[in-house]
Amino acid sequence: MATRLQVIGGGKMGEALLGGLVADGWATPGELHVVEPDEERRRVLIDAVVGISCGEAPVANIDTLVAVKPHVVADVCHELATLGVSRVLSIAAGVRTEAMEAVLGDDIPVVRVMPNTPALVGHGAAAVAGGRAATPTDLEWAMGILSAVGEVVVVEEALMDAVTGLSGSGPAYLFLLAEALIDAGEAEGLPRDIAVALTEQTLLGAATLLCRSDDPPATLRENVTSKGGTTAAGLAVFEAGGFRDLVRGVVAAATERSRELGDR
Repeated sequence: MATRLQVIGGGKMGEALLGGLVADGWATPGELHVVEPDEERRRVLIDAVVGISCGEAPVANIDTLVAVKPHVVADVCHELATLGVSRVLSIAAGVRTEAMEAVLGDDIPVVRVMPNTPALVGHGAAAVAGGRAATPTDLEWAMGILSAVGEVVVVEEALMDAVTGLSGSGPAYLFLLAEALIDAGEAEGLPRDIAVALTEQTLLGAATLLCRSDDPPATLRENVTSKGGTTAAGLAVFEAGGFRDLVRGVVAAATERSRELGDR
């Protein structure tokens, strides 16, 4: 069976994408090849996605997904340029398409994507941006891969830093909120296991309602905020503390850091 895609880097995100592609029917295990230098990690991947091929070296002239740390991308692209590659999809944070094109060659289609960790459970949010040689067909190919583990949008590459600041780093913001809610519930007398269970289900339920409702977040918030009620009392503390400005500052800081990493 011909290899349809090789994934360079068998970390958690690479593993999530491999599993998602098989579960989604995008590819069979036999059509996927993983390049992973660590022998123990290769064994884990082979057990996790039964039927995939796994090795230490890339395959020549094949569609490639680069899922390595940003500082390794240049070396990977040099090797791919030597072997020959049809097109490249990169999930390396902060590495611009022009940097990869400079090594691979201007005629090689390159697509950059910013995924996030909920892809590990099939609920990721990702944005893709095409390089100079990328066609609408290449973008459709990239979206097909990422949609196997969540939702995907297309943006101009100039917006990828903002995507990183919002959805790329966003899960960590919600995890921090979850930590704070659990601690607050415990401080009010709830047993910790109860505070954890209530927090997890509240965040899951609210996110599901937000996704399924036709109403915007402001309307959903207003629907549960009675004048003079408990929710109003809690939200008033958020507003007094400058919650909206704080969130803007958080996203802005992460966006700026993404720009700085891309300038290296």
